[in-house]
Amino acid sequence: MQVNIVAERFDETLRFYRLLGLEIPDPMTEPPGALHTPATTSTGVAFELDNVHLARIYNASWRQPSGGTSVLLTVSVGSREEVDATYARLIAAAYQGRQPPYDAFWGSRFAIVADPEGNDVGLASPSEKQYESWPPVDSPSL
Repeated sequence: MQVNIVAERFDETLRFYRLLGLEIPDPMTEPPGALHTPATTSTGVAFELDNVHLARIYNASWRQPSGGTSVLLTVSVGSREEVDATYARLIAAAYQGRQPPYDAFWGSRFAIVADPEGNDVGLASPSEKQYESWPPVDSPSL
């Protein structure tokens, strides 16, 4: 499980979670304007902070007038094909797609579906080097 928080006030949010005791390195600043940093946790759950600029690259719902949600829960699945199949199964069950499956710049197959409460839930395959792209381009539109 991975939790991403999309922070509009990135520096304040980073300070808050550091004061809670999370070991969080200085953020990556590529591509220009983007901020991203992973935290070390003792539970095995990945915890990451992103700014809005970066969220707009990987999540099409952030490019919509209403914007996305500030928390992204990401479920790791076993394969690229499983991302597509899981997304299709959830959409067929009438859940709202927020980001159709695509090959994300960090090398994973990635998609986002809204849970019944409206939270964004990412579906991510393991990262594969041959699918990495840099600089990143925006994810496909909805």
